[in-house]
Amino acid sequence: MNQPIPIDLHRLRRSCADCSLSELCLPAGVDRDDLGRLDTMVQRKRPLQRGDSLFRTGDPLRSVYVASNGAFKTIVVNEAGEEHVLGFHLPGELFGLDAIGSGRHRCEAIALGEATVCELPFATLSAVAAQLPSLQRQLLRVMGQSADRDHDHVDVLSRRQASERIAMFLHGLGERFHRIGETGDDFQLPMSRDEIARYLGLALETVSRGFTRLHEDGVIGVRGRRVRIVDAKALHAIARGCEPESTRGVGRQRPA
Repeated sequence: MNQPIPIDLHRLRRSCADCSLSELCLPAGVDRDDLGRLDTMVQRKRPLQRGDSLFRTGDPLRSVYVASNGAFKTIVVNEAGEEHVLGFHLPGELFGLDAIGSGRHRCEAIALGEATVCELPFATLSAVAAQLPSLQRQLLRVMGQSADRDHDHVDVLSRRQASERIAMFLHGLGERFHRIGETGDDFQLPMSRDEIARYLGLALETVSRGFTRLHEDGVIGVRGRRVRIVDAKALHAIARGCEPESTRGVGRQRPA
């Protein structure tokens, strides 16, 4: 028979129960006892700085992760030393799931800036989830969201036009910011344009021109890494490969 885990209420107030992301990470309606069990399982790592690795390609699966602050990218490096970005991970999004099938990570996770993460040891998480159906359902939900993001990345790369890729990226990123409780139409990009280019399979110059064109066409406003979606309908139309009427001939140079 499992012994009850003592609950340190002071610790809970400054951890899971007091976390602004708890509704994303934890099952709805989790009771106090179960919250105590979950909280004792979570390990909070020291802050990471930009460029620090959380795990590397080939590392054994030990934990899965949720950023409580900051963001991460997952990458692979080919034989020529070229970096390809597989995904970006915002606060509240579970990552590290790539190792579940083989038991070893197939990519490297790198902090995009100063970040803190909650580390959930996978063996313990699996054991607790087996006893808490609500947690098990939550895990399946977030794994499904991770699979959806992978599918979205494939969809982006299948688009022939650079403008479609960039518009799909910004539209999807806005939706993800909205999902984690941030403003979905006015946000700070946690990644550089070079990292966006490596994610979209485009040259840096192409991404920069794409941002400039969307800005000049009045679809987005850009100031450094700050992006404001001015015309969400137009952005969505461009992402679907349709040039909206509102942007035709606006703010762009026509070929001679």
